[in-house]
Amino acid sequence: MAVKLRLRRMGKKKQPIYKVVAADSRSPRDGKFIEAIGLYNPKTNPATVDIKEERALYWLGVGAQPTDTVKNLLSNQGIILKRELTKNGLSEEQISVKLDDWKKIKEANLASSLKKKSEKAKAKKATAEKKDSETEVKGATSEQA
Repeated sequence: MAVKLRLRRMGKKKQPIYKVVAADSRSPRDGKFIEAIGLYNPKTNPATVDIKEERALYWLGVGAQPTDTVKNLLSNQGIILKRELTKNGLSEEQISVKLDDWKKIKEANLASSLKKKSEKAKAKKATAEKKDSETEVKGATSEQA
């Protein structure tokens, strides 16, 4: 039996919430599953991801294949990195140090990207205001003529 880690859609229309499940690859998307290992809510800002790390590592260890989306979620949580470090034979202390470093780098990248976005928004707003003032000046001069 081939096991996949995938998303199971739940929730109302236009309000999806997904369960991350381990399921037989032959079962339908919202059909029978073996075990629920987490939740994913893309509608919140930022998206809410709650995955049982121990169970995800277990299923990956026994050969379950994650879908692309689930692999991205696991990667963003650091579970894929932890699995790779464990495979390489590192001790628990070394793994925790590397994960802490990875989390610090990830937070720094997130902070810098948010800063860049806010700067772009400010620049866009300033150019829009400049264009508005130019059109007002042109309108005033055409009325006088």
